[in-house]
Amino acid sequence: MQRSLHSPKPAHTMERLPGVLLFLLAIFFSTTQAYEPLINHHIHLLRPKSGAGGSSVPGVSCLSWRLGVEVRNIINWKTVPAQCESYVGHYMLGHQYRKDSKAVTDVAWLYAKSLNLTKDGKNVWVFDIDETTLSNLPYYARHGFGTEVYNSTSFNEWVLEGTAPALPESLQLYKKLLKLGVKVVFITGRGEDQRSVTITNLKNVGYHTWEKLVLKGSAYSGKTSYEYKSAEREKLEKSGFRIIGNMGDQWSDILGTSVGNRTFKLPDPLYYIS
Repeated sequence: MQRSLHSPKPAHTMERLPGVLLFLLAIFFSTTQAYEPLINHHIHLLRPKSGAGGSSVPGVSCLSWRLGVEVRNIINWKTVPAQCESYVGHYMLGHQYRKDSKAVTDVAWLYAKSLNLTKDGKNVWVFDIDETTLSNLPYYARHGFGTEVYNSTSFNEWVLEGTAPALPESLQLYKKLLKLGVKVVFITGRGEDQRSVTITNLKNVGYHTWEKLVLKGSAYSGKTSYEYKSAEREKLEKSGFRIIGNMGDQWSDILGTSVGNRTFKLPDPLYYIS
């Protein structure tokens, strides 16, 4: 992820998570053996509220807003509607986000293992990083679950800490793909200046090997994520690789050219990247 908007934090509009929940957030990602989070679920019940596109719309719930985002009916939005902060927080920290992620990775694995793959070392699976293989949920839990305008300074400070946890379902898929003989390529919107910390972060949470780690260089300055990632996938194919699968949390990760044989969209109601 690499965005350029700078904005001071907005006024405190909704109750933030108490410190104990931020601690439990780390526990949430501590297991990759099951999709059920280790957080007391009853405090994260989904409570749909009105609001879509940043303003109140009678009859439109936050659940409906999230659906519109995930199926790309709602695009080019800047922030989660303020009315939906609690709803998005409950979704991300409750059971449903993990279940939705598992549903995607389970289907991806069923597809991958059904293939009659050649053994020439040219089969690759493309993963995005932020909200696909690594999770920035600890950061967004402190910043309104997407209701605050994106601040590149504070987000990059978080990235440089190198403490983003793995998305457990994606990590499991990654390990299964390696055993199948599929090589992994990461294509991320993070900048080249974050290569070292990204490598360390990936390895610390269980992603120990890959074929390529592609970060967004200065040559793509002013280019959208859609354009950048399409171009990098084209390079992969021109160098002889076959993209058998492509997974990301943003539509710009999986649309465009050279998208691969199949694409898989993970849930992400926190932000939008074109």
